[in-house]
Amino acid sequence: MEENKVQKEQREEVHKRRVRYKGTHPRKYSEKYKEHNPDKYGDTIEKVISKGSTPAGMHISICVQEILDFLQIKPGMKGLDATLGYGGHSRRMLECLEGNGHLYGLDVDPIEIEKTKKRLEDLGYGEEIFTAIHQNFADVDRVAKEYGLFDFLLADLGVSSMQIDNPERGFSYKNEGPLDLRLNPMVGISAAERLREVTTEELTWMLIDNADEPYAKEIARKIIEKRRKGKTVETTTQLATLIEETLSFIPEKERKDAVKKCCARVFQALRIDVNSEFEMLDAFLQKLPDVMAPGGRIAILTFHSGEDRLVKKAFKEMKREGIYSEIATDVIRPSAEECIRNPRARSTKMRWAIKK
Repeated sequence: MEENKVQKEQREEVHKRRVRYKGTHPRKYSEKYKEHNPDKYGDTIEKVISKGSTPAGMHISICVQEILDFLQIKPGMKGLDATLGYGGHSRRMLECLEGNGHLYGLDVDPIEIEKTKKRLEDLGYGEEIFTAIHQNFADVDRVAKEYGLFDFLLADLGVSSMQIDNPERGFSYKNEGPLDLRLNPMVGISAAERLREVTTEELTWMLIDNADEPYAKEIARKIIEKRRKGKTVETTTQLATLIEETLSFIPEKERKDAVKKCCARVFQALRIDVNSEFEMLDAFLQKLPDVMAPGGRIAILTFHSGEDRLVKKAFKEMKREGIYSEIATDVIRPSAEECIRNPRARSTKMRWAIKK
């Protein structure tokens, strides 16, 4: 009897049952087991993707073939994925190395980088060929100083779907959660804290500069007006509700779509601000030439006009100065088929440069 009891305990230790939840489907994000381990549910993933959606808890890489065609990765090369994210691009780049060479991956997010490192390790990409580094890509010069110059480099400037899908991170107006929006929740102040201190004029220009928000003045006034009455915006849904109230003057048949688009722009503007994204991107672009080996190839994916302008301007200036031998004269966009399969790809622009 004693032996059977020990064996039972050992079996339970090896196979831990999933935590039970009320009802037929989990409601809390912490209980959604598929979202936390999407790779284990291949049938579900394919079903969701075939409907033009991104499975919760994972990220679909964009312009993969276009990136690989340009980077021309060969075994023995050294490369950098400056924005590791879910690791989809890294996985394909590692395949190109065929076990010979090395890829380094940077990510400012301390939560997702550990998950991605484990994900790639499970696929057979250990420390002998892949190194994950918790670092903002604005400090790419420090990485090159320690590991040497790179033959190829990718920077995907989009926010990962895993961050958007997790309500605890506060990236989406669609789910209730703290209004945070920081890529690294251990550094800086949250979007909610930012809204407690910003002036009407500062907020107006933030919304215009970071997201071309047409209702910037109205939204800024509404937020500051509420704050003066002692009502601060602390959650994602509180901000979404405030935006809906602000746009109540729009005809009803047009309002729902206008509110949805406005929410997306306002959340984008706040995310860019609390993470100093334009400043970080500018620092990254200025340091890029010094981390690339002669002939090194750079590919950058942008997702809105502000980012694309910065990349285009930096590449043009450095081409004129003779730093880059070639740059993209036109942006490369994902195919129509890819946009149908992954609607989040629609705003993507790819630019490239080659170090002289």
